[in-house]
Amino acid sequence: MSGQFAGKVVLVTGGAAGIGKATVEAFAREGATLVVSDVNTEDGQAVADAVVAQGGQAIFIACNVAKGSDVEAMMTQIRDTYGRLDCAFNNAGIEIEQHKLADGKEEVFDSIMDVNVKGVWQCMRYQIPLMLDQGGGAIVNTASVAALGAAPKMSIYAASKHAVLGLTRSAAVEYGKKNIRINAVCPAVIDTEMFRRAAAIDPRKADFAAAMHPVGRIGQADEIAAAVLYLCSDGAAFTTGIALPVDGGATCI
Repeated sequence: MSGQFAGKVVLVTGGAAGIGKATVEAFAREGATLVVSDVNTEDGQAVADAVVAQGGQAIFIACNVAKGSDVEAMMTQIRDTYGRLDCAFNNAGIEIEQHKLADGKEEVFDSIMDVNVKGVWQCMRYQIPLMLDQGGGAIVNTASVAALGAAPKMSIYAASKHAVLGLTRSAAVEYGKKNIRINAVCPAVIDTEMFRRAAAIDPRKADFAAAMHPVGRIGQADEIAAAVLYLCSDGAAFTTGIALPVDGGATCI
């Protein structure tokens, strides 16, 4: 590995599993100092411990991104511990939805929006001031291919991810001249715990998911991690405000 993130402090929310965990591991291989965050304290701590056991640097901070007080406390700890934050991957998210819009429940709407939208907003509004103080940084938010079109039986989830793109693009314009780049990654169906939960409810989803991608398979978490690292790298220095599909060609059809 090139060690391209050596000396960089990187925060990954939702880092206990799936895409977040894979991204933590990818940044660690490139020499970054990791801050792993999640509401799942046991698994999140285990991810950070594994990085340290392999010779890397990582700490775990428990945080519910939907709570401003949690996010503020996390960013205060990062500032006090490292004095900077070079990259942030705002990845924490939930789905909990498998029904048509008219069958939706208000509490489900509120839960999804709290984490997927308010959580990204909370994170950015505390991350950006630290990046302004240090002269720049890179932020990547997890959206979805559902943000680029429709998602039947997941209308609330789709709406939340459309909102993530609105936050991403608006902030990218606001802070572009301050050397803060803000992008979104838009995965299609990825082999994670979230997908397996949905497939357990309806086993037909696995075959359907593979068929919806022209490459003939679902994606892997480390393939999303690779895209996140690119968007945070110097190679993407002229890239901001984009919604990058990593989707096996799904948005082409």
